[in-house]
Amino acid sequence: MFRPLLLRLLPLTLAREFSHIPKLAAGQKPFHLDSSDDVDIVTGSRFYGLKTFANLPYVHCFSGDGASAPEAFDIAFIGAPFDTIDNPYVLKGVTARPGARYGPGGIRTGSQRMGAEFAWSVYTGRNPLKSWATVVDCGDAPLVWLDNTVAIKQLDKAHRVVSGRKAANTSYSVTPRIITLGGDHTTTLSALRSTHKSWGPVSVVHFDSHLDTWDPKVLGGDISDYASINYLNLGWSLTHGSRLRQNLILNSSIHAGIRAPLSRAKGDMRNDLRCGFHTIKARDLDRIGAAGVISQIKERVGDSKVYISVDIDVLDPAFAPATGTAEPGGWSTRELLTILDGLIGLEVVGADVVEVAPIYDNPGETTVLAAAEVAFSFLELMVETPVKSLAD
Repeated sequence: MFRPLLLRLLPLTLAREFSHIPKLAAGQKPFHLDSSDDVDIVTGSRFYGLKTFANLPYVHCFSGDGASAPEAFDIAFIGAPFDTIDNPYVLKGVTARPGARYGPGGIRTGSQRMGAEFAWSVYTGRNPLKSWATVVDCGDAPLVWLDNTVAIKQLDKAHRVVSGRKAANTSYSVTPRIITLGGDHTTTLSALRSTHKSWGPVSVVHFDSHLDTWDPKVLGGDISDYASINYLNLGWSLTHGSRLRQNLILNSSIHAGIRAPLSRAKGDMRNDLRCGFHTIKARDLDRIGAAGVISQIKERVGDSKVYISVDIDVLDPAFAPATGTAEPGGWSTRELLTILDGLIGLEVVGADVVEVAPIYDNPGETTVLAAAEVAFSFLELMVETPVKSLAD
């Protein structure tokens, strides 16, 4: 029935495709490419070469003694491809689904549309890639996967070497800052050790659905040598009750976005206070708005130096399904980015986005896209507010 009609329409379709030559603008010349013409294979695309965060230059930052970097930089992205499975004989850094070791690559994939020439914020009017800071991607720290203790020592050394380089623009600071792409939340420990050495104790602004400061005794055990590494899987928990007590953070730290169930009605919160934290719950946003959350965070940390850690599960699973322990009832991507933008002016000396497990993402890659935006927000905060280190 329809075949005669289609046969009559086909010539009209073909005729329309080749019926005229497109009009050229004034001064524009027609471009005809043949086999003898040369083409540019160096610039002009965001989808070529090594996959770096926001198409930044790649620098091999982990070699040498820390003083002989081939290229100097002020802010470096490094990947921490680390997570651990539920194994009774090793440290457990993942409380549910493993896969965050692939997070750094996923976050870089989510950042591929970003680049210096197209990074002006419609909200702030700033472009951190067109400012004073030299920003690079150091790639992933090479971590073994069979021995967690060795892996953490390797990540410690990677942070130590990268932060030990001499910054490119020493009038701002002689010490470069690091943004870590995780990896599970254990990786924050190495970052905190690094920032403590270069800047001293910090206030931690921790975005998460979980407190992550549980006393191991309520989970069925004491603090073994393995468990004391992350107690339970966060470096800042080492400030209370651990044989590895290191005083890495100040008692002016704060959680934001908390909503996961507790193991004890009141005991978990009491323990959390002893760890130095106050708490903003996820539903507090409905009552005080983003401006209220920003105000509470700034009031809590005061004029101290700040480390920001974002567990991507602070977002609702509708926005970030690709994570180890998803909790319904979280914030939207827009709400989180609004709050991060509102922290402008804080002296951010280090930051991470963790617990991204790309295998659980959807075809639209909403989780890795969100994580990339979070990491870019860190960059904007750092560029806007330079911070002098202890070495300055």
